[in-house]
Amino acid sequence: MRRTFLLALVTALVFAQAPAQRRPAPPPAPAATPTPQPLPPPRVRIADYRERAARIIGAALTDDTAYRRLAWLTDRIGHRLSGSEALERAVGWALAEMKRDRLDNVRAEKVTVPHWVRGEESLELVEPSSLKLSMLGLGGSEGTPPEGITAEAVVVRSFDELEALGERVRGKVVVYNVPFTNYGQTVAYRGAGASRAARYGAVAALVRSVTPVSLQTPHTGSLRYLENTPRVPAAAVTIEGAELLQRMYERGERPRVRLKMQARFLPDAESANVVAELKGRERPEEVVLVGGHLDSWDVGQGAHDDGGGCVVSWEVVRLLKELNLRPRRTIRVVLFTNEENGLRGGSAYRDAHRAEVPNHVLAIESDSGVYRPTGFGLSSRASAQARADVREIARLLSGIRADRIDPDGGGADIGPIMAEGVTGASLNVDGSHYFDIHHTHADTFDKVSPQELAACVAAMAVMAYVVADMPDRL
Repeated sequence: MRRTFLLALVTALVFAQAPAQRRPAPPPAPAATPTPQPLPPPRVRIADYRERAARIIGAALTDDTAYRRLAWLTDRIGHRLSGSEALERAVGWALAEMKRDRLDNVRAEKVTVPHWVRGEESLELVEPSSLKLSMLGLGGSEGTPPEGITAEAVVVRSFDELEALGERVRGKVVVYNVPFTNYGQTVAYRGAGASRAARYGAVAALVRSVTPVSLQTPHTGSLRYLENTPRVPAAAVTIEGAELLQRMYERGERPRVRLKMQARFLPDAESANVVAELKGRERPEEVVLVGGHLDSWDVGQGAHDDGGGCVVSWEVVRLLKELNLRPRRTIRVVLFTNEENGLRGGSAYRDAHRAEVPNHVLAIESDSGVYRPTGFGLSSRASAQARADVREIARLLSGIRADRIDPDGGGADIGPIMAEGVTGASLNVDGSHYFDIHHTHADTFDKVSPQELAACVAAMAVMAYVVADMPDRL
């Protein structure tokens, strides 16, 4: 009875907040900015969906299934790096639970994944003083010799400074002390820093963690070795560690560090994408895909990245089934494997479903954490008609302030099918603190708000349901 009362209350609140008319258009852009082309009229009548959307939102906000499942995944299984036993336990658990939910066509689609192992690792300042520095080896890095690498550290703040030094970094450890601007720009140093330093003879690379905030917290993540350059070991250091080395270097103290890493690759391992559906009642061959990635880095619990995205996507189909809301088209949830250090899950999905790729109406990825949802990003390649329709559907989410449609969207796992022409979208959230814990020991379940997680479920479920049910194909 308590849940029924809460559902009725939340539904009433959603109805009360839903706008009866369109909100005023934003003020015109400055004259220097090109005026966006007007969109065609939307083809979806949201009046037809207002009551159902309210039911979905009300149920999502009063159901704790996603929160309980994320707690189990993170506390009982923990981090889930590709190739690990933990990831395969997560795959088996998800399959069993989806079958218990009585979802349609539950299955594991096999994927061969890389198996990188971190091993023991450490970083120590040995001159001009002795101090252990917090670090995390970068995913895919080579290891050091057993005795480690001891060398002078040369600190740079950009690739331009590295280029200016050139051969003067030979035999040394290059430290990239690059402050965070945004993820897309700053992550370039993590990705290519080792190879660019090795090109000039550096023996290792240390990268300031890709984050604006640090409490002695190193952030791992993948690197990529460039062809025709030596594969030198690379690790992330904290902001505090990078700044310490910067100060010593600028004082002319010639700091020396000792890096030890047992990192290595084992033979590729077998994993799987986990797939389940809510089969469409009229056009089951047409698919709206929702998903996240089940793997994580081998630190923390992989709660925001991306256990939360997985349970949000999963809850879309479970909740709609419970509400007996079966749309015209099929909604398919995919828990992808190996997003973090290989992207093989997304490619394997494309290959396994290549014949039906044209029948994918929309693919929505949740991989930015499960903070308060703000709306969706829609691929810049989406048609004007699709953008008009999605903007109209988003009006149903104004009551939970998740109605913004940003000009671009998508995700790493749905990238391969987007490249084949599928319209992609991302669940967007207030990620103000996402990169505080991204790829760290601190990405743990206690950082997840049950209210914000539930709101993510509500937003994703409404968008997926209406797109899957609207008479015209998006």
